Amino acid sequence: MDLETTATILPMTAADLDEVIAIESDSFPRPWTRDHFLAEIDSHRSLPLVAKNREGRIAGYICSSHVLEEGEILDVAVRRDCRGKGLGRLLVTTAISALAVRGVGSIGLEVRVSNEAAIALYRKIGFETVGMRKNYYENGEDAFLMAYTINDSEDRADAV
Repeated sequence: MDLETTATILPMTAADLDEVIAIESDSFPRPWTRDHFLAEIDSHRSLPLVAKNREGRIAGYICSSHVLEEGEILDVAVRRDCRGKGLGRLLVTTAISALAVRGVGSIGLEVRVSNEAAIALYRKIGFETVGMRKNYYENGEDAFLMAYTINDSEDRADAV
């Protein structure tokens, strides 16, 4: 089933955090804490979103933020059994639209050089590799710095 067409994207709330943290812990070697997610939920600069499936379970989430016209994707993950179904793309493109509505003109992110699936997704959406951060991750792995430029004709109708 294609989750891109059946998932509902909603603002993340504190009530979502048990499921979000379970996905986070399964996805990353150094997962964010509950307090980190709560800070994102409470920040006027942040746009934390969740994707819920038809049963109301959280299938993925994204945390993005902005300062003036610059945005950043901070954290994105999809539940293991929901990967490869278009949900990551839906989360990223929804965040782009929501950031565009807030006046953001460019969005940056860091991604592990070994995360080929994420890199391919970001490139397909329109992100370009603009640099590298050496030894960025806790294990010494490098990160690609990627950037996306929002143009004036960006579709903003899907923004949350």
